[in-house]
Amino acid sequence: MSEYLYCGRRAHRIENAQLQVTVLVEGGHLAALTHRVTGVNPLWTPPWSTIEPSTYDAARHPEYGQGSESQLLAGIHGHNLCLDTFGAPSEAEAAAGAAVHGAAGLLPWTIESAETHLTARVRAEQLDFTRQLRLEGDKLHFEESLTNLTAEDRPIAWTQHVTLGPPFLEAGQTQFDAPIVREQDLDDGEHGHVDLTRFTAGPSASGYTAHLLDPAREQAHFLAWSPRHQLLLGYVWRSADFPWLGTWEEYRRRDAAPWNRRTETRGMEFGVSPFPESRRQMMDRARLFGVPTYRWISAKETIRVSYYAFLRAADRLPER
Repeated sequence: MSEYLYCGRRAHRIENAQLQVTVLVEGGHLAALTHRVTGVNPLWTPPWSTIEPSTYDAARHPEYGQGSESQLLAGIHGHNLCLDTFGAPSEAEAAAGAAVHGAAGLLPWTIESAETHLTARVRAEQLDFTRQLRLEGDKLHFEESLTNLTAEDRPIAWTQHVTLGPPFLEAGQTQFDAPIVREQDLDDGEHGHVDLTRFTAGPSASGYTAHLLDPAREQAHFLAWSPRHQLLLGYVWRSADFPWLGTWEEYRRRDAAPWNRRTETRGMEFGVSPFPESRRQMMDRARLFGVPTYRWISAKETIRVSYYAFLRAADRLPER
């Protein structure tokens, strides 16, 4: 299928009778996972107009803020890939032009799509990443491969930055579940606890909490249920691939651009690292609850992972 415009952005679309999926060319963001019957997309569409990251210029686009995350915020939608960092760069890295969450969410991807299949590829930070998407009923299957193009072993972060938004996300209504065994809040003393089970929009909004998923389970997941729309969203993956789930909220509290106290979103981010932090901080932390906080990829190695998302009608959040 050929490119089309989605919210003014270059995009590709695949669909079947149950779901319609939209992927942006620049940044590779999964912008929409739309339930065909209700027309509801659980993934976050920012309340500001986004632009192609390649057109971003700090002097010409002050509406996206003045920080190292501004270029990402200028183009972000829905499910963003964080590779091979997860979090803000160090001061030295930012001065050298490094971006929040790595370059993959900023670069143009090469995308080929058919009716129900899509392949997207990007090369960033001497890594070759390929994501294949395949629709099957109410499921969207992901097959991902990551190749180290260098002759050196390297430590990496690799997080699926899934963010949800209205109309699926509603304060005090949307419910969540995941098989967690331990959790810890971001430890700088300024961030509150995020309740995993419900989008509260309370005083803890804008906090960040890391959750260790049950390592005794072969499969991990998170579920999100909208009572109003009677829809259940889920992501399912291997615990060994992505042992951490991070949650954060924003509910009309951040007053800096581009948030401007008008944003409602909840992050459900699963990956190899518990917290968004610089590479140096990630490596200094090394472990949390005895579990590594990053992953090694050997010289010239290729790592493959698979997982899936689903979106279906449901009258309740399933019990474990």
